[in-house]
Amino acid sequence: MSTAPVIETRNLTKIYRDFWGRKKVRALNSLSLDVQPGEVFGLLGPNGSGKTTTLKLLLGLLFPTEGQIRVLGEPASNVAKNERIGYLPEESYLYRFLNAEETLDFYGRLFKMSAKHRREESARLIELVGLGNAKRRQLKEYSKGMTRRIGLAQALINNPDLVLLDEPTSGLDPIGTREMKDLIVKLRNEGKTVVMCSHLLSDVQDVCDRIAILYGGELKVMGRVDQLLKEQNETQLLTSRLNDAAIDEIKQVLARHDAELLNVDHPTANLEDLFLRTVHESQERPGRRIVADGAEDPAAEAPSETEATLSENTEAGSSGTDGTESPATTS
Repeated sequence: MSTAPVIETRNLTKIYRDFWGRKKVRALNSLSLDVQPGEVFGLLGPNGSGKTTTLKLLLGLLFPTEGQIRVLGEPASNVAKNERIGYLPEESYLYRFLNAEETLDFYGRLFKMSAKHRREESARLIELVGLGNAKRRQLKEYSKGMTRRIGLAQALINNPDLVLLDEPTSGLDPIGTREMKDLIVKLRNEGKTVVMCSHLLSDVQDVCDRIAILYGGELKVMGRVDQLLKEQNETQLLTSRLNDAAIDEIKQVLARHDAELLNVDHPTANLEDLFLRTVHESQERPGRRIVADGAEDPAAEAPSETEATLSENTEAGSSGTDGTESPATTS
């Protein structure tokens, strides 16, 4: 397996402009990250943080204002690379009058798959996502959860190397959510690379190897989930069972009671705590960035002169806009 990153972004910046061409919203600001082969990478952030903009830039649906993007070794603008990508958008806009088999057959034709291959893959994927009993029902009769399932099957029809999932568990019941997470792990075990955006932090915590948290279009936290969630300022001891007397004296002499010291480690927080803390600190201390060991990133710098000018222009021109929501506010 190649060791080159599947996704590379360097100083990726995206600025949306208003009707008159004036700079209105900086959706992404100097985003630099790598996604390695065979990992599940979580992209997190509140609404308007730039998650969906990032996915669209990776697919070549948007063009960056500044910076570079390489996906699967190719520039993001090379649409041929999308043949190796599977994409599940936040809202699946599928043909409502087709059934599951017809839907997958249609997308298989777009990838120029043979009729035999389309039939085999459609049957396999329909069973994989749990729609075997509804494969001949029109999609207009599907629930939200069923629509997400067929959307995922559509994203996998071309056997992609890279899978981009935007809110993959949205609309699923607890059983469907568990099955979706198991499927994501299965894709990783098959050697595929998965990038997922989700507001359900427990889902991300369960399946992701690494995460990045965006706020205001800037990267605030990135690293391995297990490292980021460790409380570095506290230490916990795990021992075999002790009686009450031993617990009272544990701070003095543990060995006196013949207790086996099983583990010394840092206690682990949960991803929701980390996410909320990151957002609050980003509001209070703009420009601060955290790396995996919990220390501040020395590479985080104050806003450049260009950024400061943009901020001033935005404030000065805010009263002259039409008040409509920017595309960057939906993430």
